[in-house]
Amino acid sequence: MFDVFKLTPGHTLTTLVVAGAVLNGFGLYEPLIDFAGAGASVPITSFGNSLVHGAMDGAEKHGLIGVVTGMFEITSSGISAAIIFGVIGAICFKPKG
Repeated sequence: MFDVFKLTPGHTLTTLVVAGAVLNGFGLYEPLIDFAGAGASVPITSFGNSLVHGAMDGAEKHGLIGVVTGMFEITSSGISAAIIFGVIGAICFKPKG
């Protein structure tokens, strides 16, 4: 995507997360995992899948509040790891800006 579409890493990351979320919203992510196996469960697209899956499960159980809590219930470990490793990286490498 970097060479063909000239997208920044942030745009590419967002595109992949949204693609995973949209595929799960239409019920196409599980068949994709069945077809592609581990290749479809890579962290970026799987994160979007997990967000939507958690929101839909939470909405069924707790209504509107469950949409927010369901997303964080499933993805909290990934978000926590990203924050912790980001802080460790910032301490070790002195970011500019």
